[in-house]
Amino acid sequence: MKCICLMMKFGPMILIVGCGQCTSWKESSPPLCQEVAVLALTGSCTFLEDMMTKATAIEDGTYIWEKITNFEGKPPTPRDKLSCWVYKDRLIYFGGYGCRRHNELQDCFDVHDASWEEQIFWGWHNDVHVFDTKTQSWFQPEIKGGVPPQPRAAHACAVLGSKGYVFGGRVLQTRMNDLHYLNLDTWTWSGRIPINGENPKHRSWHTLTPIADDKLFLFGGLSADNIPLSDGWIHNVVTNHWKQLTYLPKTRPRLWHTACLGKENEIMVFGGSKDDLLSLDTGHCNDLLIFQTQPYSLLRSCLDCIGKNAIILESQISLLPPKLLQQVLKKITFWTAASHREEQRAQKEETENKYQWISNN
Repeated sequence: MKCICLMMKFGPMILIVGCGQCTSWKESSPPLCQEVAVLALTGSCTFLEDMMTKATAIEDGTYIWEKITNFEGKPPTPRDKLSCWVYKDRLIYFGGYGCRRHNELQDCFDVHDASWEEQIFWGWHNDVHVFDTKTQSWFQPEIKGGVPPQPRAAHACAVLGSKGYVFGGRVLQTRMNDLHYLNLDTWTWSGRIPINGENPKHRSWHTLTPIADDKLFLFGGLSADNIPLSDGWIHNVVTNHWKQLTYLPKTRPRLWHTACLGKENEIMVFGGSKDDLLSLDTGHCNDLLIFQTQPYSLLRSCLDCIGKNAIILESQISLLPPKLLQQVLKKITFWTAASHREEQRAQKEETENKYQWISNN
């Protein structure tokens, strides 16, 4: 079974970046190959070394994998828990935990463990590698200035304009809460960005999502003391200020999850785990968490109101214009299903409370 380490949206494609046959999820575990997969939502696309391109025919639901070996340049050394910025037809990779041979050791690599017999070293990276999707080639850009982040893994990244941001991650035996950016045009690092006010906790296995031209949303992860986190923060890159969202549920921690921005600027979080994976794993999460970062539009609010009150408005709904009626019917279906699920949950809770009362008496 292959472990997916990273998922990114790239134009009409979803890019699934994995560590191939790696069988362990630990932050310091050794990945065993270099492999990337692309799920094309429209048409087809090509890929890299030990890379796979998935062409889809949405009409009939057919999916076909192709292994692409025809590319130029040298790919990164094997690694996992890396990050990827998508910028100008390029996939730009940073960091990760992986292995190098003795003759491949460089300043961009912090050694964690070694097999002296085989001359293989395991550790964290802070190098940058680029795959150009137009020329089908790998290259390593020359970093022209600034202080790069320490080598790390299980960090999070996001792109705002021409800047690729990096937050936190595992560094040696600790976790970080530092913020950096790489200018993806000039290849210069910002150095650690000074923050005005309070900082989020140190963490790894979190997500960082762009939600506006000047704002990033940070969610979840695993803290420096191995506690799963459920906090959310918004960072303003103009004022360099973090603001915690105090209304998020504290009983829904997530780490090793994915997150993306919805049409109404809501953050959708899916998958991952709610446990400290270093000591406990009760299974992956399959529920969808949705966080609002700003009020919904007037149209969305009206559609929700009609959907929740469809019985009261039944005689008037049919008078709506066809296009609007279609949206309303979808909302009615959604809220009817949501109401049914809530009733089932309430009934189950009532039954459990009744049995508990009987057993206690």
